[in-house]
Amino acid sequence: MTTGTRRPRIAVHKFSSCDGCQLAFLNLGEPLLALAEAVDILHFAEAGPVDEEAEVDIAFVEGSVATSQDAARLHGIRQRSRYLVTIGACATAGGIQALRNLHDADEWVSGVYAQPEHIDLLADSTPIAESVKVDLELWGCPVSGEQVLGATKSLLAGHLPRVDHSAVCMECKRQQAVCVMVAKGQPCMGPVTSTGCGAICPRWQRDCYACYGPAVQANVSALASHLADTGMPADEVARRLLFINGHAEPFQSEGLDWQARVITRQGREEEQG
Repeated sequence: MTTGTRRPRIAVHKFSSCDGCQLAFLNLGEPLLALAEAVDILHFAEAGPVDEEAEVDIAFVEGSVATSQDAARLHGIRQRSRYLVTIGACATAGGIQALRNLHDADEWVSGVYAQPEHIDLLADSTPIAESVKVDLELWGCPVSGEQVLGATKSLLAGHLPRVDHSAVCMECKRQQAVCVMVAKGQPCMGPVTSTGCGAICPRWQRDCYACYGPAVQANVSALASHLADTGMPADEVARRLLFINGHAEPFQSEGLDWQARVITRQGREEEQG
């Protein structure tokens, strides 16, 4: 990936996000310093260098497309990058801000801001892949710094890394973690969520919130029905599915289905009342 003696070049770009995935990258500490000795990091505002127009071998993108200016800026980044890698839930699935896709964004912006006409906001928050070609998606909220580092090494070697999309349940078995769904009756999303976090929540006796997106062949319908059978209200089932990665299939379609059930039930109650 180098020309002559030129070192590989890397950029990290931010769109609509909380910066958590960039911080995960920075929190690598010494491994990041070692990487910086082997490559030129030309743009990474969170870390210091700023050159958004730089042509690079790898461009990491955090955040979703949320404003009218985002799409144009994103196309420029794509043109100046050999590989474009999305990091985190916002970039891969619209993120938590994609919850506004389920409502009238103009209505609540008008209710919050005194001069809403000055707010540059698209009706939907969308993943990067809906605007440009993406070579690799690294899920997570936040993404794993080690995963980003591993992907960087693979790309610098000239090949795409393999991303494990097996369910968190498999990671729980490898970590010998007690199943919080079976042992505690918690509404865990682990059976339909990709591993990558090391099953950190179940290992600390907390249920999974689907930070790493849908697992391969995820039976989301079966899990949603199970959650409802245990007494979870339909609106809460919908919220579970449409939370962090609600713009990703099959979470989106199943979540919208459960949301529709809530609306239908409410309509019937109003007619009867």
